[in-house]
Amino acid sequence: VQLQASGGGLVQAGGSLRLSCAASGRTSSSRVMGWFRQGPRTERELVARIGGSALSTYYADSVKGRFTISRDNAKNTVYLQMNSLKPEDTAVYSCAAAGTGVSGAHSYEYPYWGQGTQVTVSS
Repeated sequence: VQLQASGGGLVQAGGSLRLSCAASGRTSSSRVMGWFRQGPRTERELVARIGGSALSTYYADSVKGRFTISRDNAKNTVYLQMNSLKPEDTAVYSCAAAGTGVSGAHSYEYPYWGQGTQVTVSS
């Protein structure tokens, strides 16, 4: 599975960005997909994940109510809509595809990773 993330950039606080993650290769609409981020002084964290049916989603407390994860299985693409962005959201955002039959709650459950896209939020 190959993942290509895009959509990052520089935005002012309060602004919005939408990240996209296009999957190719041995994709599966049943795979859990996740968005992770790593800031300049923070460890990698799971920001949001979505189940294959898109009925199951998870958000880190820090982004609840501001970020929305979605997927279009017909396009093999996962999105992360980020609203009300804050300077502390500044990080490299990476999408990842989980292995089969896992919850996707831990980073070690994701064997496939995209290259990451930089999101910078200015104050």
